[in-house]
Amino acid sequence: MRPSVLFPLFADVIRLPGIGPRNQALYQRLCGDRVIDLLWHLPVGLVDRRARPRIAEINEGEIVTLNVVVDQHQPAAAQSKTQRVLVRDDSGFLTLVFFHARGDWLMRSLPVGEARLISGRVEMFQGRPQITHPDYILKPQDADQIPLLEPLYPLTQGLGQKQLRKALIGAMDAIPALPEWLDAALLDREGWPAWPVAIKTAHQPQTTDDLDPQSPNRRRLAFDELFAHQLALGLVRHRSRRQKGRALEANAADQQKILDALPWPLTGDQRRALDDILADLARPEAMLRLVQGDVGSGKTIIAFLAMAAAVGARVGGINDRAGLQAAMLAPTEILARQHLDALSPLAETAGLRLGFLSGRVKGRARADILAALERGEIDILIGTHALLTTDVQFHDLALVVVDEQHRFGVFQRLALAEKAGHAVDVLVMTATPIPRTLTLGLYGDMDVSRIVLKPPGRKPIDTRVISLDRLDAVVDGIGRAMRAGAQIYWVCPLVEESEKSDLAAAEDRHAHLQQIFGSKVGLVHGRMKAAEKDAVMADFKAGALAILVATTVIEVGVDVPNATIMVIEHAERFGLAQLHQLRGRVGRGAAASTCLLLRAADAGEVARTRLNIMRETEDGFVLAEEDLRLRGAGDVLGTRQSGLPDFRLADLEAHGDLMAMARDHARLVMTRDPELKGPRGAALRVLLYLFERDAAVKYLKSG
Repeated sequence: MRPSVLFPLFADVIRLPGIGPRNQALYQRLCGDRVIDLLWHLPVGLVDRRARPRIAEINEGEIVTLNVVVDQHQPAAAQSKTQRVLVRDDSGFLTLVFFHARGDWLMRSLPVGEARLISGRVEMFQGRPQITHPDYILKPQDADQIPLLEPLYPLTQGLGQKQLRKALIGAMDAIPALPEWLDAALLDREGWPAWPVAIKTAHQPQTTDDLDPQSPNRRRLAFDELFAHQLALGLVRHRSRRQKGRALEANAADQQKILDALPWPLTGDQRRALDDILADLARPEAMLRLVQGDVGSGKTIIAFLAMAAAVGARVGGINDRAGLQAAMLAPTEILARQHLDALSPLAETAGLRLGFLSGRVKGRARADILAALERGEIDILIGTHALLTTDVQFHDLALVVVDEQHRFGVFQRLALAEKAGHAVDVLVMTATPIPRTLTLGLYGDMDVSRIVLKPPGRKPIDTRVISLDRLDAVVDGIGRAMRAGAQIYWVCPLVEESEKSDLAAAEDRHAHLQQIFGSKVGLVHGRMKAAEKDAVMADFKAGALAILVATTVIEVGVDVPNATIMVIEHAERFGLAQLHQLRGRVGRGAAASTCLLLRAADAGEVARTRLNIMRETEDGFVLAEEDLRLRGAGDVLGTRQSGLPDFRLADLEAHGDLMAMARDHARLVMTRDPELKGPRGAALRVLLYLFERDAAVKYLKSG
């Protein structure tokens, strides 16, 4: 339960000054609907209003604060809603310009003959200075209401800077006295302020240096967020490993039988990953390992060898098989069935019994699978989120494999392991290439193995960059390839919010290609119902469709060996890592494959550099590092695609050094007080709840 000291921060923003039912939705859209969400919404710039020149001394583009006298209101021209007010000081005249302002409001705010303080940006019009819609119009005695240094925030339509700052003043007044969760020695060494001082300085900067990501207050806030994340991962890891595990010794003969059945030998990377896994299984502590493998590197084979090793293992020196089971969790039914198809021949070779379960398996079929599973008549169960439901009970679960980890939360993946009632080994796989510098942020609770080399026989993919000006020629080429029996993916672009959605772009392209190629063109996107999407994918896999127009829903897990051409429209709008994921959907069969990156004619220099790198290498990890260098950590892959933690205060590019420091401090805490029961432990629990990593606390309590 959230500590009561944090209640003011998690209260609804409607309690703050200036926020009511009318504009509450605007704040929710901008940053969230709680006070803490508003505090996490940090400024990105600073307006300096300290310049107090006379009118004759001002320059175009300057932000100034002027002491003036209202000289006259100039009547609006016929049919115009633009109103002007002339003001003066002892050095000259300046015009204030207003669009659509009410005349009575102008007369009240700027009465002729009275002194006023005016603050805003100077423009020049026909050689004369003017300020359009001044930011401040105040009586001289109210000068203290004009901030000398004014923070600027990202906004949403309908919400202004003044409204937001007023609400933030109320939010800062709500900050309670919180216990200090950081060591005094760390604060002293880094020169960091207390948390309330850090957050207030972030919103009330005294200099532009206070906005710098490397300023003491910003680094303190970033470290707190990273520390909370690493501590939560540490608690999860502690929870998974404090239960007594079982040492599982793989049967070498069974392993060799599977290896002999493979079309080619394991690569060196695959062998090392398998050795890591077998060593983990042989230990009495529960395994928690990530296999991070590039597209097409053969992760699924390693996962199957791991499951076969666990299912056929000897436990505690007993020679006979112990009736152990494994489960493989995939994010979509398409991917789960793909695993079932790929692994069934190997399972038959190894004498292992496979089962399948998804949300679409219902009635008697589902009941039969669940009964067989509980009796131990299924060795390996492959399925989707349906494996997490409470009625799924194993006879003796030993290993859980989670495919495409970024589609599942930390606690989702461990929920399956919890079904056993005892320590279960957990193996996680991802094809999402993450730069080494960011791996701690995403997988800080796991041991990591990497598979980079691809199995022999995989042909390189011919990657070309083509201007969209040549779209007609591309379509003609697609038609020739289609008539020769090829199948083609056509991925439509990510688009800016101000433009039409990626779905609309995909629908437009589908209609265009369908006019040319008829019913051989299909469409798939994320908003389709699962059954409808699966049906289209099945038609494409069976060859009933020759062209599949899609959004990035096809990025992960789709395996159609006959698909040899990938067209990515507006490729400059994608990051390198995501382009690599999409390109990996082709080149999976014996035929040569091509990836066409269609770019806008006016694509910028960075975008062109990114696309040229795609043309030069197929190494996903190299591409991920280049993506980080070119775009910054906040943009790499996009958190939604990659599963990177959604940090609000930490910038992994600017604060990368803090991640390792946070992990070291979290490990120290876990060594000294893994249950967070000591005096500092109470403060650390407040930290976890503050950054909403409280699931780790609840998880700890449950054991």
